Amino acid sequence: MAQHTTLITGATSGMGHDLALDLAARGGTVLLHGRDSERLAAVAAEVRAAHPGTTVRTYRADLSDLDQVHALADRIRAAEPRLDGLVNNAVAGGGARPLVRELSAQGHELRFAVNHLAPYALTRGLLPLLTASAPARVVNVASIGQETIDFDDVMLERDYEGLRAYCRSKLALIIATFELAEELRGSGVTVNTLHPAHLMDTPAVRAYGLTPVVGTEEGVRPTARLLHDPELADTTGRYFDRFTDSRAHEQAYDTDARARLMELTHRLVAR
Repeated sequence: MAQHTTLITGATSGMGHDLALDLAARGGTVLLHGRDSERLAAVAAEVRAAHPGTTVRTYRADLSDLDQVHALADRIRAAEPRLDGLVNNAVAGGGARPLVRELSAQGHELRFAVNHLAPYALTRGLLPLLTASAPARVVNVASIGQETIDFDDVMLERDYEGLRAYCRSKLALIIATFELAEELRGSGVTVNTLHPAHLMDTPAVRAYGLTPVVGTEEGVRPTARLLHDPELADTTGRYFDRFTDSRAHEQAYDTDARARLMELTHRLVAR
């Protein structure tokens, strides 16, 4: 890991913050993403102070705006000589007002935009750098909370509820993980997804009104494992429930559903 460069989205709070500290302890270069400049600077300073031998750089972008996501990928490709790991961790949870349907900058349902479209667009934009740095690993932080995507109402314009939107967006992320892994098979870039831990003590969990069950360190360990465990070097296109290779929601294995989702996804993230 001493020579690795890893990007973590959503690194200013929750599991992303603790994952940044964990990876920085291993050396190399850690790239921190956040949407708030002050919080991003504060976390970067904290990581540098804790691990002065590790290089830390920051990138600000609002992942609810696909224009900013594309620009983020452009900046990273231009500035970074390599990228060995990408952790798509940033999340929009169920929300503090779960019955209020929110929209992204492009008018898409917010959770679908932040939890699925943004990580897919960012990964796509960084593929030239990832493949040039191969072997490289992409880790998509999903959830055990998954719900069938209704292709007649993908953006939940009817009967909206924040946690339902979250669960559908996480299933979409899992499906995209499987599809991208197949596309990249043999390239040296692996793509996996996981449920890191149940009800971690994060702002998203608390905002929705849920009671945290475990600390964020419980999610850091299985996430970091997917990045650096040598036994997983060739593992790709898998969903993990923490450390266990598991089966995701049944719709993730429905070829028609996967094709419909990816057609929509490609159309929405196109520049």
